[in-house]
Amino acid sequence: MAETPAAAAPADTPTPAPAAPAIKKGSLVRVNRQAYGNSLEAQASDAAAPDYIFEGPAEVLLIKGDYAQVRFRRPVPDVWLRSIQLEAYLA
Repeated sequence: MAETPAAAAPADTPTPAPAAPAIKKGSLVRVNRQAYGNSLEAQASDAAAPDYIFEGPAEVLLIKGDYAQVRFRRPVPDVWLRSIQLEAYLA
């Protein structure tokens, strides 16, 4: 049996865009309005989410699987949100 040569990657392949900074414990984040709007978490909550979650910042306290526990700088309880709904807070 003859081996076929492996296809070489084209030289003009575009380089991937730089990835967004990873969300990790201690990161400052805010909620992405579009990602949150159609989510199961939004459907299980009040019809209108408070503006402060979209304005930020909130601190990531803990990460378990796809979820992150975040604390807002307001006298409100900590909440668990999917990490894909969060984006880095840029001051």
